[in-house]
Amino acid sequence: MPPGTLGFRASGHVTREDYTERFLPPVKEKVDSGEGIRMVYQVGPGFERFEVGALLEDAKTGWNLGILHPDAWKRLAFVTDVGWMSQAAHAFAWMMPGEFKIYDLDGLAEAKAWVAGR
Repeated sequence: MPPGTLGFRASGHVTREDYTERFLPPVKEKVDSGEGIRMVYQVGPGFERFEVGALLEDAKTGWNLGILHPDAWKRLAFVTDVGWMSQAAHAFAWMMPGEFKIYDLDGLAEAKAWVAGR
């Protein structure tokens, strides 16, 4: 990932612990530092599913770090070839704080460059 950005890849079976131990700490650190969040979130290849606990943590994060800190979110690129996830992202894009773009897996390098852009 380019300097100043975060990158995450969801593959296989994503658990609540994956979310709370790997995803949340660096995101919360960016919010607390005031630096702002510039992130690429890739789903697949090899993605199977999110556990219910991971989805619940994501909903809490949406409230605690999204709604309560909308200015912290600078750019978020969502990268996936999982059809239903891409469709859901398009449907809910209007709710995302900051700038938000959706890319296919082939667009990962472009997503990284866009997120890092100032």
